[in-house]
Amino acid sequence: MARAAADKIGGRRTPASPRFERVALLLQGGGALGAYQGGVYQALAEADVLPTWIAGISIGAVNSAIIAGNAPEERVARLREFWQAVSSSPLAVLGTPFSAAISSDNQAHRLINQLQALRIALLGAPTFFTPRFPPPNPWAPQDTKTLSFYDVSPLYATLERLVDFDRINSGEIGFSVGATNVQTGDFAYFDNKTHKIEARHIVASGSLPPGFPATEVDGEYYWDGGLVSNTPLMWVLDSAPRTDTLAFQVDLWSSSGEPPHDLTQADVRQKEIQFASRTRFVTDHFRKQQKLRHAFRHLFERLPQRLREGRDIDILRQEADESAYNIVELIYHSKTYEGIAKDYEFSRLTMEEHWRSGYENAARALAHPEIFRRADNPERFQTFDFSRET
Repeated sequence: MARAAADKIGGRRTPASPRFERVALLLQGGGALGAYQGGVYQALAEADVLPTWIAGISIGAVNSAIIAGNAPEERVARLREFWQAVSSSPLAVLGTPFSAAISSDNQAHRLINQLQALRIALLGAPTFFTPRFPPPNPWAPQDTKTLSFYDVSPLYATLERLVDFDRINSGEIGFSVGATNVQTGDFAYFDNKTHKIEARHIVASGSLPPGFPATEVDGEYYWDGGLVSNTPLMWVLDSAPRTDTLAFQVDLWSSSGEPPHDLTQADVRQKEIQFASRTRFVTDHFRKQQKLRHAFRHLFERLPQRLREGRDIDILRQEADESAYNIVELIYHSKTYEGIAKDYEFSRLTMEEHWRSGYENAARALAHPEIFRRADNPERFQTFDFSRET
């Protein structure tokens, strides 16, 4: 259950959270944007609102593993260690001495970001991935395990260093990461209730082609889960048994945005829609399901005893319940200067910007007592989004 949130955040004291049976933290994929999730978790930890289930896709899977694979008092430090490491190249601090000057100059900031993204494309990200030399021949047959522009061996070593997989597999908290089966195209979840979680499961969730190679797990090859669904929200909401749930859905891509005015903006907007659309679809779909579940439950209670038997009634009875769901959406809204390379621009300056934005957005949401009140509308389901508040 959520613990009492007593620390002062954003100038206001957060309310004591109710006895939700499940507190879920759901982390979307988005590469370098994932530092935003680190800031979100820091705010949750300071408010003592700790998840009982963590699920992630791609970079969200990496952050999930670091959180679930460490003791609560060590999680923020381990997240900081990861994000400082991947942005630790000497060239990655380019622009830091001039951060105050470029903060008010979008053109300068855009130029710095583009240079940083070019550095990543050419040299890779420390402790994460390195380019293959020589680069792969696009037309030559190759081993599936090495069919990519980058080698992710550094990520395996980083995960083994920062994550206690025995802690994840102990079942202390729920843990799930999603990936896409290359052969079947099906979406798959690796869950600590059904799998012994290892580094390969985390890497599989983030194996986005053609940058990263497919990852082999038990004889099957997997690519990034974001190819099918970039959010684990449906997996968590549909899980059994259904219980009162407070979920923090952390999205790195915004489904809403301005119409593009050049080709690069069009590419960015296309990527945002592609990787963000599932969250809205899932919440809309689940709201309709909840209405049906509660409608049948109320109808069943008024049925005479002679009509309460039968296979069809049993099926509907299993679907009906009174569980309530609060979904707090924490959505990163990128700056105009970030551009098309924002998901692989791992500079220290940008990492700190993303982290700070996640912290501030989460602190703002936690200052709203209504997110801690169990949904009592007819469908027992409500969503909150305070990410655009000033």
